[in-house]
Amino acid sequence: MKKGFVLLLVSLFLIPYLGSSYASDRKKKKKAPIEQKNVTPKKPISKYEKLFKGKQHQAFPGKFATIHRVGDKIYLEYPLKYMGRDLLIALTPSATSDPSLVNVGYKNKGLKHVRFVLKDSMIFMNDCSTYTTYDDTEEMKETAALNFMDVRKQKFKLETYNRDSTAVIFEAGKIFLDDAQSPIGGSYKGLPITGKVKAELSTIGKIKSFDDNISVETENVYSCSAKQMFSTFMLGEVLVKTVKTMFLLPEEKMKPRISDPRIGIFLTGKQNISLKEGSKNYSYANRWRLEPKDMQAWERGELVEPVKPIVFYLDNTFPENWKTALRKGTLDWNKAFEAIGFKNAVQVKDFPKDDPNFDPDNLKYSCIRYCPAGVANAMGPSWVDPTTGEIVNASVIIYNDIIKLITQWRFVQTAQVDESVRGKELPADVLYEALVYVVAHEVGHTLGLMHNMAASHAYPVDSLRNATFTHKYGTTPSIMDYARFNYVAQPGDKGLKLTPPDLGVYDYYAIKWLYSPIAGNKSVKEEAEIIQQWVDEKAGDPLYRYGQQQLYSTYDPSALTEDLGNDPIKASNYGIKNLKYILPNVNQWISDDDFSEYRLTLYSQILNQYYRYISNVLCQVGGIYLNPAKEGTPVERYQPVARNIQKASMLWTIKQLRESDWLNEKALEQKIFAPKYSLLLQSTAAKTLFNLGANVTLTAHLSKDPYTIKDYYDDLYSGIWKPTMQGKKLTNGDKLLQRMCVSTITTNVRKVTNPKEFADNSEVIDPSIALSIDEIIRYGMDQTGFIRRFRDQFQAFEIEHGQGLIANQIARETISAISPYTWQKPVNISTIDESLGYNTAMLNKIQKLVESRIANANTADKAHYQGILLQIKTLSK
Repeated sequence: MKKGFVLLLVSLFLIPYLGSSYASDRKKKKKAPIEQKNVTPKKPISKYEKLFKGKQHQAFPGKFATIHRVGDKIYLEYPLKYMGRDLLIALTPSATSDPSLVNVGYKNKGLKHVRFVLKDSMIFMNDCSTYTTYDDTEEMKETAALNFMDVRKQKFKLETYNRDSTAVIFEAGKIFLDDAQSPIGGSYKGLPITGKVKAELSTIGKIKSFDDNISVETENVYSCSAKQMFSTFMLGEVLVKTVKTMFLLPEEKMKPRISDPRIGIFLTGKQNISLKEGSKNYSYANRWRLEPKDMQAWERGELVEPVKPIVFYLDNTFPENWKTALRKGTLDWNKAFEAIGFKNAVQVKDFPKDDPNFDPDNLKYSCIRYCPAGVANAMGPSWVDPTTGEIVNASVIIYNDIIKLITQWRFVQTAQVDESVRGKELPADVLYEALVYVVAHEVGHTLGLMHNMAASHAYPVDSLRNATFTHKYGTTPSIMDYARFNYVAQPGDKGLKLTPPDLGVYDYYAIKWLYSPIAGNKSVKEEAEIIQQWVDEKAGDPLYRYGQQQLYSTYDPSALTEDLGNDPIKASNYGIKNLKYILPNVNQWISDDDFSEYRLTLYSQILNQYYRYISNVLCQVGGIYLNPAKEGTPVERYQPVARNIQKASMLWTIKQLRESDWLNEKALEQKIFAPKYSLLLQSTAAKTLFNLGANVTLTAHLSKDPYTIKDYYDDLYSGIWKPTMQGKKLTNGDKLLQRMCVSTITTNVRKVTNPKEFADNSEVIDPSIALSIDEIIRYGMDQTGFIRRFRDQFQAFEIEHGQGLIANQIARETISAISPYTWQKPVNISTIDESLGYNTAMLNKIQKLVESRIANANTADKAHYQGILLQIKTLSK
């Protein structure tokens, strides 16, 4: 009984719990039909997907990287394996509304050399520090890491990783859409041009992704302006389509080649830090990575194709009659490569019509581009990997008016001997020959060769009148010289070659030095020792001599632009004789149906050519032959021009200036409304003549038998003031030279006696050139049409800031033939400068001479002499 009661109590106690469980089970059973026991819960959306979901999104995947376009934003999906790898970023204009301000195909801001680095949640784009190299030791590597760090240039927020966490994603618009690498830049005739982007008008175009690079196309409107001194004036707006390429450089670098200053190659500068040798500046030669496919076959002397040839793509917009010549001029370089064992090293292909991936503005492709701008020029820039000097891309850009230039060159330099060029258009065969030369010269630059202005000096002048010699050697040993056409050839000379060679002996030599493989697995320094010997073997041979262009100063008369032969006086005499033959015939050769403006252009070219001849001779006064020399070779580092040559050059130049009235051809002046050119020529050349004292002083200091500063002033005095000493009536040219002589000397004296007067007053305006904007246009000096187009803006600027500022600057650059480019900066001669005494003595001589002649002078000359005396007496106050 008790036992049963206990069980009853237990059961009553458990009923609520059992009931509850039972009820719960019943509820579950009722809901069983809709229970989702086996359904996987929804995955949360990843950050990667969220970044693009529900947005206007396009992906452009490639083996290198993937670009995402999300609306007007650009995201870069960058693989982690490429963090720290070298990249090049380039901006190339692909189309423009104004080719006079933007060069299609030309990377005017160069290339950025960068690396991406991931640090915490940020990605940094760093400028690579590659200038300094160091010994390959653990200690030096550690030191370099502490002292030569990359510099951070841009920062990006890490948005997320990709699906498999092998790449980071960040917004990269700052790289592709900003204005840091603006296509607007450079200068026109020394006037800096800049462009400010109008961001609200910018759009994104095509996006492409490849195995080793990515590219983004944009269109931007730039507001362009030019600067002159302290003022800016607007040039208008220009629309530019650009392609920005990010290019992955090879992980395995090309073996570099250490440069040699005795051969003219574009360079990549370096500094080496060594515990043994200390710090030392050196450079790598810029060159393509040209390696034989079969090294063993190459070593056996067989012609071998390179692993990767140098391929140029020929612009399909070139006029059809140009294309054959452009191909030949490019492929002619294969002759030099075959001489060192390479077959088909340089190739030319047409722009592909059926390849959607081809883009001439992508850094992957090197092209020969046509620019339909009124510029009489061509150029051949290249871009390199700064770590090794490996050329990774190049462009040959040929402007439309190059035809105008070579037509005028052929007329002015060879019309005396070649009847076929006596017109406004060249015959097909002559045009073909000239275009081959132009493109071969520019392709030479893209292969790494600099100008060699000393090449033509290797030939005796009279050899250029020999048919056998000129057909074998042309006008120069190198087409990298500015030795254009054979102006030495005289009427009646038969069978001469009037052009440079296809390739000269120096060109073969330079390609061998730059590209010939070196057998055996040698170090960079071991290879340098071998190729140095190749240069040593040619030391002292003028055919292989290198003379760099001169800009900051001109000392070497054997390394000039636009000259021929080894004797400037003899070559110039031949050239002037030809100009005197050509000038009177311009009207006859250029028919009356032609516009007089073209005759005026030829007239201007004849003037310029004559000025070149005078300049070539004048460079011998105070001249020094300069040679990069190596100890142990038979070459003098510097050699002053002989005394008798300097004196003869002085007297020859003064005689030419006093007898230049033949330039004022009456028959031509009757057809063309223009003032006398002889005075313009005299004033420009005399400016140089009267300022050669510093060069003469330096040369005399270095010479064993000097042409002294006293000799220079004596010859200047006797030459310029000879008509006054003889009591003759002065010509307009005589007066101009005398006025300039006194003006230059008094200015030089004031610079010493009153330096404060010149402290803030750079010589912006050359008083010897007084031209207006309209005269620049009228005289044919505006070859690009730039001045004509912006005539009103230029004139308004001069009205506000000074008459002649712009016209003077342009005229000086256009007329001056002494405009070579960088080599030797001016040498400071202050410790040996005696010019003040000689200038003062000369002014005293001039004053006494004029005072003794003024009483008996005719009325016009008397007024001239009074002005001379006033200039001199004003100085003494």
